[in-house]
Amino acid sequence: MNGSEEKVIFQSNQIYIREATNNDIGYITNVENSEENKPHILTWTEDQHRKTMQEEDSYYLIVVEKITNRNVGFIILKGLTNTNKSIELVRIAIEEKDKGIGKEALSLIKVWAFNSFEAHRLWLDVKTDNKKAINIYKKEGFTLEGTLRECLKVGETYESLHVMSLLKHEFQSN
Repeated sequence: MNGSEEKVIFQSNQIYIREATNNDIGYITNVENSEENKPHILTWTEDQHRKTMQEEDSYYLIVVEKITNRNVGFIILKGLTNTNKSIELVRIAIEEKDKGIGKEALSLIKVWAFNSFEAHRLWLDVKTDNKKAINIYKKEGFTLEGTLRECLKVGETYESLHVMSLLKHEFQSN
């Protein structure tokens, strides 16, 4: 969505999530490149984000704190055109840690993916050293499927990724 009109997708007591626009790309790259987030995610340029945002298969969202009406994070989903109904949580990045915002946003994404979009599978990859995120994903019902060993070259070293997923019937049984 590229208009100036805000479209709230879903909300909870603490946050609401709206569709991102091209005007949000600077904010998205700033959050990615923050000292707290950069070690845990792959950063993209503004041009990479613009191109990906325009893809029919992608869905960019902004997480907004209700009380302050301030952007507090973003989410990128892919797989909207996947005939297997498999949605990838490409990225979730929250500015302020330890306030429960990321967990709340993840819960809302699960509801959207399985109830509104009617996905069969929601999956993600996470750096193996990001123990905090891995624990949150496990608590939210995601299962570790496997490890992509040393698949990322970061500087002069290689890092590994865990692939985790949640299936619709697992979500419905929680």
